[in-house]
Amino acid sequence: MPVTRKDFLKLSGMTAAGAFFGGTSFLTGCKSYPDKLRGAKESTTICPYCGVGCGLIVSVRDGKVINIEGDPDHPINRGTLCAKGNALYQIAVNPIQRRLTKVQYRRPGGTAWEEISWEQALKMIARKVKDTRDKSFVEKADGVTVNRAEALFSLGGAALDNEECYLVSKFARILGINYLEHQARI
Repeated sequence: MPVTRKDFLKLSGMTAAGAFFGGTSFLTGCKSYPDKLRGAKESTTICPYCGVGCGLIVSVRDGKVINIEGDPDHPINRGTLCAKGNALYQIAVNPIQRRLTKVQYRRPGGTAWEEISWEQALKMIARKVKDTRDKSFVEKADGVTVNRAEALFSLGGAALDNEECYLVSKFARILGINYLEHQARI
């Protein structure tokens, strides 16, 4: 069936009109359907995944996350999100509880994991850092005072703000860490 230019323009006009009116009624929503964000408290935050720092709007009702979307007022992403940022809601609200909520520890040479308290885990981490620092600390190299722990390093996260990065770097310097890096530069 041959299509003339006149038929093509008629068909295009009807398609555009149908899409416009159907789209506007879809965007305005059905009045009988309640707004899912009504009564929710919104707050802005930054996506934790990479060093870009995209802005997010997190909607919370009754202490539970009900929606996460891109912040259209944020200068970096202007409301758009990558696939990982779009999936953030699934991290906060996941019916299949696969995330660990308690510290798991496997003893050296052991085969089974056991639950330990956060207090016990932090004490174990602090002890290992202290022991490693004591074993690897170099006070002088070639007659020059260097005061560094050569077996420790620090890798900062890209979601940290300036103040948090400052505290992490100060803590690393106090320990004598010379190998200090930040994810935003990698």
